[in-house]
Amino acid sequence: MFRATHRHARISARKVRPLADLVRGKFADEALELLKYQPHRGARMLEKVLKSAVGNAQDPDQNRGVSYNPERLLVTRATIDGGPTFKRIRPRARGMAFGILRRTAHITVELQSIDDQ
Repeated sequence: MFRATHRHARISARKVRPLADLVRGKFADEALELLKYQPHRGARMLEKVLKSAVGNAQDPDQNRGVSYNPERLLVTRATIDGGPTFKRIRPRARGMAFGILRRTAHITVELQSIDDQ
């Protein structure tokens, strides 16, 4: 199993979750092709994490001398969890304050070779 994460990504988890649902259960090369043509900013972030997980799988130093082909890797988990929230205050009319929540996300992708299953 090969894992890559992007913690504290400056995007709301709600915006990335539908993209994670899109790639979960697909082969890594097919998932990268799907994400490449998505117009969303979160697709770029998820694509980078997926490429990192594929790179971890292809590194023979980490895998007891074995390099895995991306066509044989399956996206077993793609989770988007909420991260810490930056809280800011914006001044409003009549001396009031209005809270701004800048949300972050933790993006995690796990791959597994179909040879190992």
